Amino acid sequence: MKLLLAEDEVDMSEALVDILTYHKYTVDAVFDGEEALDYATIGEYDGIILDIMMPKMSGLEVLQKLRSRGDRTPVLLLTAKAEVEDRIAGLDMGADDYLPKPFAMGELLARIRAMLRRKGEFTPEIVKCGDLSLIYSDDEYSSYSNIFGNAKTDITDEDKDRLIASLKSLNENSDIEDVVNMDEVIRYFVVHNFVCNFDSYTGSMIHNYYLYEEDGQLSMIPWDYNLAFGGFSAGSGDGDSAT
Repeated sequence: MKLLLAEDEVDMSEALVDILTYHKYTVDAVFDGEEALDYATIGEYDGIILDIMMPKMSGLEVLQKLRSRGDRTPVLLLTAKAEVEDRIAGLDMGADDYLPKPFAMGELLARIRAMLRRKGEFTPEIVKCGDLSLIYSDDEYSSYSNIFGNAKTDITDEDKDRLIASLKSLNENSDIEDVVNMDEVIRYFVVHNFVCNFDSYTGSMIHNYYLYEEDGQLSMIPWDYNLAFGGFSAGSGDGDSAT
């Protein structure tokens, strides 16, 4: 199992690396938040241990950025006993557990084992299809070129800003009904289910829809199902076809 350890106190970091290595973990140790985010973004880890109080970027900021990008790697926060509000904030942001300092090494190891066991039972919820995703990464238009480049209507920078804000809210665990038009989405899936499952011509048709945004709320508009029948012929018997 490979772990990322972000702890700015050198002596503490070295002690943790020694004990984790002794228990057969592979450990990458970093000493500030920016480095922790870089390593977590580039590397592949089974778990991440983040000290909340770090230079350059706090552990909470690192956690928030990881979760907003769709990274569901299990995270254990190391906190001071007095940081109750930080512990609550960390759990609300998606941390899997926390451990107040000072702590016993045995408890740390037990919490890591429990965290990694839960990872095996967890299925991340990432809204993605092909190279398109609804994952918020940052506020740069270029990060969403696959969405904006396939727009079916003329869009302005204001439209782009609203869509990015909607994706950010969706990824920050806001109330889904504030971000997604649930009535329209449910209506789409109900119609699609009946058409696809009870009509032999559409039985192999994939879920095709347009992503639609209005006033900061996301929805979907199904495309014309008739467009899916690439080889389906209709009309007179002279061989002419309409698709």
